[in-house]
Amino acid sequence: MKVIAIFAATTLAATTAFADGHQDRTGWPESFTVATASQGGTYFAYGSGWANLVAEELGLTGGGEVTGGPGQNMALVHTGDAQFGMTTMGPAAEAIAGQSPIAPGLAMTNACAMFPMYQTPFSVTALSSSDITTIADIPAGARIGFGPAGSTSDTYFPRMMETLGVEFDRRNGSWSDLGGQLQDGLIDVIAFAAGVPVPAVSQLEVQTDVNIIEFTEAEQATIMEAFPVAAFEIAASTYSTLEAPARSVSMWNFAIANCDLPDSFVNAVVDIVMSDNERMMNIHKAARSTLPENWTKNAGVIAWHPGAAQWFIDNAGADIPADQIHSK
Repeated sequence: MKVIAIFAATTLAATTAFADGHQDRTGWPESFTVATASQGGTYFAYGSGWANLVAEELGLTGGGEVTGGPGQNMALVHTGDAQFGMTTMGPAAEAIAGQSPIAPGLAMTNACAMFPMYQTPFSVTALSSSDITTIADIPAGARIGFGPAGSTSDTYFPRMMETLGVEFDRRNGSWSDLGGQLQDGLIDVIAFAAGVPVPAVSQLEVQTDVNIIEFTEAEQATIMEAFPVAAFEIAASTYSTLEAPARSVSMWNFAIANCDLPDSFVNAVVDIVMSDNERMMNIHKAARSTLPENWTKNAGVIAWHPGAAQWFIDNAGADIPADQIHSK
């Protein structure tokens, strides 16, 4: 009995000293994975960054994993192959409805909303030597890189281009690979859907001259009417190439968690990410929108994880209806 008592006392002391005051570790995993996207894109930089931050703060082993992006992330988190992930709202809605091209017919309802990340602008980049300065300049049959297969960009940007009357040869690959192909003349255009600044574009700017192509007002209106996106401006300060804000459209991104994870664990993760925006900004500038008040950007698309919902109720005055919180 003395041994048990000593063990219990030691455990209590260790738990009480646990980082950030998160004392209840019942059911917590010893390690975790954040499903991100391809290297060279914002998801990988942002996701690996907050994974490392959480792992350090909570004393766990964790990190980002290269994936095919939001569609695959929904599947990985739904099945529990990844504890956490990142998704845009369009692919999330399709996955929850069982309409994901990753697994048609499978309603991915075991992936829960965790916290708002940022808006994903849709932008187009070409080499300056191509003389492509507008969407209308893209020649018929142009080789356009749409990012990893199944990503938000690959899911929506081809449809957007078709809606705008662009005829193209579709190419896929990681953002860093496509950046190299653009520079080598193997493709003509890259259609990015990623938080800005996109690392691959920033790298291209250092190595060569590029055109960052904005939508016209008419093109923006056409896309907004046809797709679940909102108006967005890419600030001129985002890239050295831009001399003025670039007209775009965007889709919100959310971090997701497997719905079966302990409430205390998810609550602790959300607390670390949402309580210090300066640290998140040091990870990636897109985190300027990773703010508590943006919980509203999940307008009933993804059911909230109870641990995450409780954090926003307690700390952001969130009024999240009970029917939008996952019930275990």
